[in-house]
Amino acid sequence: MSAPDLTTTLLSCQNPDPTVRTAAEAALASAEQTNLAEFFLALANELATEGKDVTVRQLAGLHFKNLLVAKDDVLQAEKHDKWKAIPAEQRSVIKSTVIGAIRSPVPVARHTAAQACAEIATIELPYQQWPECLTILMENVTSASVDDGIKISSLECLGFTCERIGVTLPMSASPEISPETTDLMLTTIVDGIRADRPNPIRYAAAKALGNSLAFTRKNMETPTERNMIFQTICEATQSEDALVREAAYDCIVQIAYQYYDKLQEYMQTLFQLTFATIRNDVEKVAQQAIEFWSTLAEVEQELIDLANELAETGESPPPESVCVGYVKAALDHLCPLLMETLTKQDEEAEVDDDVWNLSMSGATCLGLVAGTVEDAIVGPIMPFVQQHIQSENWRYREAAIMAFSSILIGPSDEAIGPYVNQSIPILLAALSDSNDLVKDTTAWTIGRICEYHVRCIPGDTFPTLVNGLAVKLLTETPRIASHACYGIHNLAKAFENDDTAATTGTNLLSPYMPQLFQTLLQVVDREDASESNLRIGAFEAISMLIQNAAPDVKNVLLQLLPVIIDRLAKSFHMAALTNEDKEHKEGVQGLLCGLIQVISLKSTKEELFPYCDAILTNFIQVLQTKNATCHEEAFSATSAIVNILEGDFVKYMGALQPFLMAGLRNFEAYTVCIVAVGLLGDICRATEAAIAPYCTEIMSALVDALQNSSLHRSVKPPVLGCFGDIALALGAGYEPYLHVSLMMLSQASLTRAPDDDDDLIDYVNTLREGILEAYTGIVQGLNDGNRIDLILPYVDGIFGFLEMLAQNRINDIDNEVLGKAVGLVGDIASSFGGQIKTQISAPYVMELLKEGHATEDPTIVETCKWAHSLVQQVLAA
Repeated sequence: MSAPDLTTTLLSCQNPDPTVRTAAEAALASAEQTNLAEFFLALANELATEGKDVTVRQLAGLHFKNLLVAKDDVLQAEKHDKWKAIPAEQRSVIKSTVIGAIRSPVPVARHTAAQACAEIATIELPYQQWPECLTILMENVTSASVDDGIKISSLECLGFTCERIGVTLPMSASPEISPETTDLMLTTIVDGIRADRPNPIRYAAAKALGNSLAFTRKNMETPTERNMIFQTICEATQSEDALVREAAYDCIVQIAYQYYDKLQEYMQTLFQLTFATIRNDVEKVAQQAIEFWSTLAEVEQELIDLANELAETGESPPPESVCVGYVKAALDHLCPLLMETLTKQDEEAEVDDDVWNLSMSGATCLGLVAGTVEDAIVGPIMPFVQQHIQSENWRYREAAIMAFSSILIGPSDEAIGPYVNQSIPILLAALSDSNDLVKDTTAWTIGRICEYHVRCIPGDTFPTLVNGLAVKLLTETPRIASHACYGIHNLAKAFENDDTAATTGTNLLSPYMPQLFQTLLQVVDREDASESNLRIGAFEAISMLIQNAAPDVKNVLLQLLPVIIDRLAKSFHMAALTNEDKEHKEGVQGLLCGLIQVISLKSTKEELFPYCDAILTNFIQVLQTKNATCHEEAFSATSAIVNILEGDFVKYMGALQPFLMAGLRNFEAYTVCIVAVGLLGDICRATEAAIAPYCTEIMSALVDALQNSSLHRSVKPPVLGCFGDIALALGAGYEPYLHVSLMMLSQASLTRAPDDDDDLIDYVNTLREGILEAYTGIVQGLNDGNRIDLILPYVDGIFGFLEMLAQNRINDIDNEVLGKAVGLVGDIASSFGGQIKTQISAPYVMELLKEGHATEDPTIVETCKWAHSLVQQVLAA
């Protein structure tokens, strides 16, 4: 593509006419496919040519950058590989052109060039293939003859490079950045952040330093270099420019997160700096200083949790992972400071605005501190709360309530319980406060009390509490009403597994159920219910009330069911003239499906049966929409109906089948696919052989799912397990599908995970569970159908998989996999008897049984005993 053509094409990509825009985008895509190296060079020249229209230069640089960037890891690797495949001499010309554009006198051009240059550096620096890049950038920053704007763009380029390397390196096969490279980067950045530099340069350097900390551990391990980095950052916190100070504190936050073990000798300085800044600096900088303590609390919480986990096995954490307890040591000074920030509410902000201000930062930090120090937070905070919770000054009233709310997640019932008990009457009165922010915080606090310390609520105030929250559902703003829904939801959740209801047939909520259902359904119909998640909060509260309803309100639930079905039927006639209307309509339909599901789970077959025709008719209409969330809810609710109706569900299969197939093939909305697979398993278990007429198409869809390389990996384990469900349902009728399913299982069993990838190890364990469930179902199904002989040729492959599991037990298989493996051994022994004596006598079979016994898990141990007795029978035969 010639330069004039490229200029025109880039501008056409911004044309409001979709026809012109689409043609231009296609032309750029064609140029990329035809000769990528020439296209890169053409874009680089467009970016670097002085006198060109600045918009065109910017568009060229951004398109250059986007040719190397992707959000998807696989696509990102492909783009990097395409760049590396360009001959070195051609890349050299392109790189020289792009980095030269950083010296442009045009600010937009050099800034865009910095972005494009950073993408190339991200690919090449880990392989030490472009050392002159850093040399040029260093010269730009340190040379006295270079314009400040060029220094800033050069530091921006370093910052972008560090940021991109920090993001892409952990997810790629690239080598670690060499110490020489990080040394040169840091030298350049530290030079830019010097106190004698102009503030815009210092700001760019501070941002770059923050981005570099992700991969400069070698430098942080060296005391002299670490001291230099800390000194540089601390000096920057004293800059007269707020942006520089904010960026410097961001660096301190990064160090707290990534280098906690290096903080000790600097903590006194950081303590003094952050406290002075929180108390005296402008809001944005003060918030960043608070963030340091928030991060410190989060890190210490993780280290405490690690120490507790290790203590269970008699181990101790390594020295670099020991919690020093900085937060607890600072409590007496930190808590008063944070409470001071709580009184600096933003008077201009609307209650319904989630504006991140100083008081919110302080409250968040206080909550994290409470989670870390637990009971120790009560002493420093509660005197402030008690002194100001009924203050005449609304700022102090709200701050006291917010402080109390913030620490609820940390302390035990024993430590905070007496204060909760005393606070309920005061908080209920504060729900009618003259100040909206006080009411809002109060409603939120009551919800948190119901979530974390519901047992501390005095029994005699329970009626007042329920009624107090219910009144706010219809009379307050959406935000406060949403908090009230949250409180009712948590009150209902407190009655999970309630033994009292099981024996007495009732609980404290029973008298309020009819009125709460009626009021919450009125909330759903509020014109402003879409604000502050109010409608969703109301539906969730109704759902939790249903789930934990005592037996004495069964009739109320059965009266509610036709009301919900009717609402779902009427929802299809709601107007949907705009996208917002459509989202609202489909959101309501999904939520109503969820309510039908929870009511169904509380009902017997006889109670539910009269409503099933109407329910399934409505569900199928929901499945005709294009909303994935609605499909998930409808499929999940249908599963509940299937499990209750059992074999009687077969009457609905003809109508449901096309939509079930669409769900099984919905590879893009993979969560829908997962739920559809779960529904299929439930249908197989409920209808058994009646599923046979639909199985050819079903198996085709499952095999397609397994062969689809772009399908999210989480779908594949349940798909494999579903083979077992189908085999159990069909018995001998599974024969037509046996070979293909065993081939899929064999291929899946080859999947391995590297020892250092915890996520992949977890996934492979889930995959193996699915494989074992499938093998178990197939063996049991064919045995029940008297055709176990069909699987005999495949037995060696199954035992090969079991051998691999036995060999990998120590490293990467969990107890769930082990339990299912032992169960499969027992099923094989029971089904084949002496036919598999050779295979079952292998040492690894006994090793699996031995490992199962060693888990001391009662279920696994019982399975091991059963399997062991069957194995012994085979060996003795």
